Amino acid sequence: MLKWHKVPFMDLLGAWRAFVNVSERGSFTEGAAATRVPQSVASRRIAALEKHLGERLFDRSSRGAMLTQFGRDMLPSAKRLVRLADDMEHEAEQARLNPLRLAVPEVCAVRDLARLAAEARQNGVYLDFLAAPPAERAELVRSREVRAALVAVPPSDATWSVRLGLAGTADLPVRTVYVETLRAGRAARSSRRSRIWIQPEDDVPHIRDRLFRVRDAVGLQPAQVGVSATLTAATAEVFGFADLLLCSPGQARELGLHWRPLGEIPLVRGFDVAAAVGDDAERIRDRLWHAIARCLGAGDQDGETA
Repeated sequence: MLKWHKVPFMDLLGAWRAFVNVSERGSFTEGAAATRVPQSVASRRIAALEKHLGERLFDRSSRGAMLTQFGRDMLPSAKRLVRLADDMEHEAEQARLNPLRLAVPEVCAVRDLARLAAEARQNGVYLDFLAAPPAERAELVRSREVRAALVAVPPSDATWSVRLGLAGTADLPVRTVYVETLRAGRAARSSRRSRIWIQPEDDVPHIRDRLFRVRDAVGLQPAQVGVSATLTAATAEVFGFADLLLCSPGQARELGLHWRPLGEIPLVRGFDVAAAVGDDAERIRDRLWHAIARCLGAGDQDGETA
């Protein structure tokens, strides 16, 4: 019985490929060229295959490479093996080109997503993006409508972290904004007290609920910290009524706002990858960590002014 397991598979496949090409062309020189290896390599591979099989595959003469009876018997199986290997390589290439649908935060800028897609392609990952709010991204993975998602998680569980602060139209003279300064009697006298708007991306318990607790602790009215249905609506309030937006430094720059860190508590967006099946999550983390960090604004420390 032949002990195929003692021969490395790729070496064995290369030998059979050389055998098929030489047999079809009747020449070691032409067969080697078709196999894209030097003639000496093709000869060495076929000789090793003959030694492994214990029979000669070719009668070598000045007339060229003539198949022996044993070689003719082996040729149909060898062709099937080579054809199967070619089909598998084609399918593998198609699988690599099949886009991995990734749910991403709606706050990711088009430019940054384009750069992420380009870098992913260089790493053998083809991405197709679906922008959605936090709860919807998690559900898209559970329902397998996407293969993976950048999901919102508490900072302690995060692969990427994005610090948050308050941004407004005025370039404040202070380096840190305290929520308590919006309290009645502390804020400037006006018919309307300034409010803090939480955008949909931050409408998650580890951000929203902590800010609500600060609101209550410093004596703000409930309406002074609210959740907006969209980032656009929240930003309109900031431009129209001098309100403040809870956001990242990168978002503040993009919107033309002045950003300051929050005084009472550190608030952080945490992100991780969740995948429906297989090793997609690990593959995304390992190959695209830096590109995703840039897309999310993780590590952005230069945001105190617009």
